[in-house]
Amino acid sequence: MRKNYFAKLVNYMKNVYHIQRGLNKLSDGRVNPTYSTGQVIMPVLLGFLLRIKSFNELNFMIKNNEFNKLVPRGTKLAQVDAIRDTLKVIDINGLNQINHHIVKKSVENKVFENGTIDGYTVAAIDGTKLFGSN
Repeated sequence: MRKNYFAKLVNYMKNVYHIQRGLNKLSDGRVNPTYSTGQVIMPVLLGFLLRIKSFNELNFMIKNNEFNKLVPRGTKLAQVDAIRDTLKVIDINGLNQINHHIVKKSVENKVFENGTIDGYTVAAIDGTKLFGSN
C-alpha cells in the first residue's frame, strides 16, 4: 500500500493550522480577479513545500493536473501569469498574520518543547535554496 505523505501533510496543514481559511482572507489590489487570492497563493505554497525551483516548473505541474488530489474537486488552479500578477500586489500584512497564527498554534500544540521540534534544532530558511547561500 502506497502512502501519500505529501497529501497527508497538506491535510494536516488545513485541519490543524487552518491554512485554507487564512489564504481565503488574503487580499490584493487586482480589479475583478478571475481567481481569489487564496486560489492563487495555494499553488505557490505547494511549490515551496515541493521545493519547485521556478514558476515554469510550477506551471508545468499545474497544467499536468499534479495538484488535483490536493484541492477540492472542481477547483481550477490559476496559471503562472495570474500568480505573478497577484504576487506583485498582495497585501503583506495578511501573510504576516498567517505566519503569526502558525507560530502561535505551534506553541499551543507544544510543538516546540525545550527549544526543539522532536529533538531537532529549528533554523529559519529564506526561499527555496536549502543547501547553499551567498
